[in-house]
Amino acid sequence: MSDTEQFAPVDFEPEAYARQRSAADPAFKSAHDALEDEFSALDVLLRARKEAGLSQAEVAQRMGIAPASLARIESSVGNRRHAPSLSTLRRYAQACGKRLALRLD
Repeated sequence: MSDTEQFAPVDFEPEAYARQRSAADPAFKSAHDALEDEFSALDVLLRARKEAGLSQAEVAQRMGIAPASLARIESSVGNRRHAPSLSTLRRYAQACGKRLALRLD
């Protein structure tokens, strides 16, 4: 990048994008709706970490795992093949100063 070029981040709002795309594309809406619980679970984890004011590395240290392992945990919430166990989610919650609670609607 030259001195005259500047980095310009692109704003991206996933929720707004999903709403707009779902309204225009029934196949996208169906696929998105099928993953709603996983998106919600990831949102809860990331919100807990943010509210605790912790980085991935700090949560990993509190859990006694490598930061790369924590990154896999956060990314695996949306992956049906490698979902974290309840024990792992409980340890994550405790590392963030929270208590794991499950609810069925």
